[in-house]
Amino acid sequence: MKIIALANQKGGVGKSTTAASLGIGLVREGKKVLLVDGDAQGNLTQMLGWQPDELEVTLSTMLEKVMVDHPIQPKEGILQHPEGVELMPANIDLSATEVSMMTQLSRETLLKRYLQTVEQEYDYILIDCMPSLGMMTINALAAADRVIIPVQAQYLPAKGLEQLLRSVFRMKRQLNQGLEIMGILVTMVDRRTRLSKDMSSILRKTYGDMVLGTEIPFATRVAEMSASSQSIYEYDPTGKAAEAYQRLAKEVLLRE
Repeated sequence: MKIIALANQKGGVGKSTTAASLGIGLVREGKKVLLVDGDAQGNLTQMLGWQPDELEVTLSTMLEKVMVDHPIQPKEGILQHPEGVELMPANIDLSATEVSMMTQLSRETLLKRYLQTVEQEYDYILIDCMPSLGMMTINALAAADRVIIPVQAQYLPAKGLEQLLRSVFRMKRQLNQGLEIMGILVTMVDRRTRLSKDMSSILRKTYGDMVLGTEIPFATRVAEMSASSQSIYEYDPTGKAAEAYQRLAKEVLLRE
């Protein structure tokens, strides 16, 4: 069983889309997958067809139970998506929970303790981190075996990459020695623009094998899909993005 965090302190890099598409891609490869929405905005939850504010049981509920040593029922609060992936959802309550976590002993490992109650059910757990290096992201990195860093093929998002890599290496030193970077995933690559092509090759030149072989192309279908509650495989099954995400799922399996 592997826990993979998808992290970048910059928003808008395709993190939630990648979590959903990689998760369902791994299901299509025969794996049992739990997605964990670790962002109070609930983008991943919404993308998969649920209204975050209407949910009574979310990740916030589970973390609060861990904080008071309250027992967690099997599969409690976990939602089943029609395409086979399962989801621990999030909503705005997670913001308040993140504040409460600050006063806890072993506050960096609360998410890890929750995941230990469900991990035997899955081959992969993917955590969609919030776009910050706050307590929830620290918890995700403390729980994870691997990190995938989605980076948009543009200058400014790529610039923040160094800061994130430093944070990951610091986490590895101080909290989670087993943490490894699975790869940097270049997203929203528009091969029609010179900037996009240049940034992609600069990232590969700078970080070498750390950059995943698969690139996610820019596609308007991906943005439309986010509002449809369907995965890219259902919404645009023959499109370039669906093909790229399935390739990514295969690459993740090979990088084990």
